[in-house]
Amino acid sequence: MVFGIFKKKKKTVEDYLNDKNILELILNDHKDCILDFTYNFIWQSNFDIKSEVQNGISYEKLVNHIKNPENVVYINGDVGHRFCSSMGADLKYFGGSGGKIQTGTVIVDGNIDTRFGISMVSGTVYLNENFKLKEPIGNIIEVESDILGYKKYISITELMESETKEKVLKPNVFKNNELILNDNVIRDTIGARIENGSKITVNGNVDLSTGILMKNGTVIVNGKAGKNTGSVLRGGTVIINGNTGDFTASDMISGTIIIDGNAGKFLGSKKKKGAIYAKDGSAIPPLKKQSLNSKDKEIISKNGFFGEFVKFQ
Repeated sequence: MVFGIFKKKKKTVEDYLNDKNILELILNDHKDCILDFTYNFIWQSNFDIKSEVQNGISYEKLVNHIKNPENVVYINGDVGHRFCSSMGADLKYFGGSGGKIQTGTVIVDGNIDTRFGISMVSGTVYLNENFKLKEPIGNIIEVESDILGYKKYISITELMESETKEKVLKPNVFKNNELILNDNVIRDTIGARIENGSKITVNGNVDLSTGILMKNGTVIVNGKAGKNTGSVLRGGTVIINGNTGDFTASDMISGTIIIDGNAGKFLGSKKKKGAIYAKDGSAIPPLKKQSLNSKDKEIISKNGFFGEFVKFQ
């Protein structure tokens, strides 16, 4: 018997690009914030979206091009930090709905620097296997590629919410709408904007903004987390089985955050509603430590916790 006879044949990149609407970008040196839908958080920076990445191609033109799911951006050269940040987010700041939109495909023949795909919710990125991806990465995961010689990355959020399921690579596991990340890759913004109640378990550490803008879902981290855990959480549950960095639950709107450890300083800055439970932490007034009532104890026991927790309210 010949094993692998039914394995899906991969296309060449040339075949894939045939008849596609391609915007080509040739980089002599790496540039940050390419295809960053927030334009480096333009509402709090001086970023000029009309400045050119390359002659005749501005940051704005790149983003507008990839907003068509049939389009392709081909990049030859190294890209910098925050590549494809918030890709697929229909941001209200720019007149959008605040939800998600489908986006196109990016092909990179070059290295990718840190924070690639933070808060990314749609789109596909292919990276030439001869080049490297630097951690931490964002809300992305490698799946089985259909292009010869290229690795394929998609948004974790899209993986969890899409009807067409991609094949997740070992040692990660995706089954029954639950994703278990075992690859020890350090990620930011895991579970960004999830709405369908999916569950993500991370066996390892994470970095910034776990569960950011999540509406309905569960993210469990069996390790420590970085700053801004549960930032702008809009529902669902974030559980960290370890300590977090500072600014946990900043701008939190609703939902539940459980920290089986120290939740850091500046906890709950500008928090509106929702519940924060932790072993310890230093909250921003008017939040303060409170003893658990019977309802609080029921919530933490339901999530498998007992012992000396406090509520920050």
